[in-house]
Amino acid sequence: MDAAIVIALTVMVMALVFDFTNGFHDAANAIATCVSTRALTPRVALAMAAIMNMVGALLGTGVAKTIADTVGLDSLRETNTVEALLIVLAGLIGAITWNLITWWRGLPSSSSHALIGGLAGSGMAAMVFFNATRTPGQEVGVHWGKISQKVFIPMVISPVVGFSLAFGLMVLLMWLFRRSNPHKLTRRFRHLQIVSAGAMAMGHGLQDAQKTMGVMFMAYLTVSETTGTEIPVWIILLAAAAISMGTYAGGWRIMRTLGRRIIELDPVRGFAAETVAASVLYTTAFVFSAPISTTHTITSAIMGVGATKRLSAVRWGVAKNIVGAWLLTIPMAGLTGAATFFVMYGVQSLFS
Repeated sequence: MDAAIVIALTVMVMALVFDFTNGFHDAANAIATCVSTRALTPRVALAMAAIMNMVGALLGTGVAKTIADTVGLDSLRETNTVEALLIVLAGLIGAITWNLITWWRGLPSSSSHALIGGLAGSGMAAMVFFNATRTPGQEVGVHWGKISQKVFIPMVISPVVGFSLAFGLMVLLMWLFRRSNPHKLTRRFRHLQIVSAGAMAMGHGLQDAQKTMGVMFMAYLTVSETTGTEIPVWIILLAAAAISMGTYAGGWRIMRTLGRRIIELDPVRGFAAETVAASVLYTTAFVFSAPISTTHTITSAIMGVGATKRLSAVRWGVAKNIVGAWLLTIPMAGLTGAATFFVMYGVQSLFS
């Protein structure tokens, strides 16, 4: 079998592994709040999240196309498909490595930014390694303009928007139900939380499964003769299934961080946080095709609803550690992706 096809298949398998780790790493994003408020039992919540992840993954491909444009491989695909595929594979390994590290530490970092950081890092390593020997028109490039517009700007704005909207919605709910019986209110919002958690899970599938689709599409384009921009249905279904299974596998370490360690949530605040986070995810996916972080969105929303109690109700020390993981994600995944590319390209050169 041709080496390029073997590597392309390896990339697709690793992309599905990343998708699976994304599912169990980010399962807590959708259900930590409804589990912590006892609106649902953990296993029921995970099953619901897995199903809604699958549904969300089938709703669009705009984010996937953004991911596929992260690294400029068009000219390289025509001259050396193996090198192009090694860039994608190294980026995936960088993302998976950082996902596993933050999962083990119980930190809700962004799988989306880990993937983009890994791809950008391997792309930059390729630029340093062999762009000087390429003729004009055959170089590798990282599309920093697109990354800035679609990743860095949303990365800064989405937590601010999530925090502000969640704070505002919680203040509105507190005013609307200020004379309600607390016990009845809690019971009603436990039921409403099932709906908001399902919406959050669907938004997670809409956003995060598409990132894997984008990587698989990059590998597919590298070895196929197609020039189209539509992602094949089989790629969509595989990505949807992988993230759904990963979600059901669970992410208990991160669930504890989101559901308990930032703030003790009640059903009203859980509903407000999930509703705002889901709304932001849908807007960025359908309107801007931006690969926004579900982790950043739900975490900032939880902080927003918590701040309506009093600022000291939010455990800002835990929040600081989470923000630190956010800031480290892209550079650390990028460094891992770059190092992986150097190793794999060196090994490939020995046998070529």
